[in-house]
Amino acid sequence: MKAITAKITRGLNLGANVVAADNSGARIVRITGVKHGKSTKGRQQYAKVADHVKVSVRAGKLDMKGQVFDAIVIRQKKPYRRLTGERVCFEDNAVALLKDEKGNPKGTQIKGPVAREVQERWPSVAKIAQFVL
Repeated sequence: MKAITAKITRGLNLGANVVAADNSGARIVRITGVKHGKSTKGRQQYAKVADHVKVSVRAGKLDMKGQVFDAIVIRQKKPYRRLTGERVCFEDNAVALLKDEKGNPKGTQIKGPVAREVQERWPSVAKIAQFVL
C-alpha cells in the first residue's frame, strides 16, 4: 500500500457504525476489520483515513443488508495533522464501498468531500468524488 503524506490519528474502532457515502445501495455500515492494519499485540485494531477496511451492511437496500464488502475510509471526525501543519477533520465518518480487491469503487459517485490522502492512495475512488478536500 502506498504511503500518505500525513500523520493520521486513530479515528475509528472496530464495530463503529459509519455512513456509506456512495450510491452503491448501502446507507449505514459497520467496520469489522482493517486490512493491512498495524497495531500492537493485545491492542484492538483501528481504522483511519485512506485505510482499506472490511464492512458489514447494517441499513440500505434489503438485498445488501448483512453482506460483507471491502471499503475505503474517506472521512473521519477525529482531527489529524498534515505535514504542512494544518489540522483536518470532517463532520462525519464515511466510507466508500469497493467491488473488488484492486480498489475499484462499487458506486458511480460519492456524496460530500473526500480527504486528499485518499486521492494519493486510491485514485480510482477519488475520481468519482464531488470534490477533494
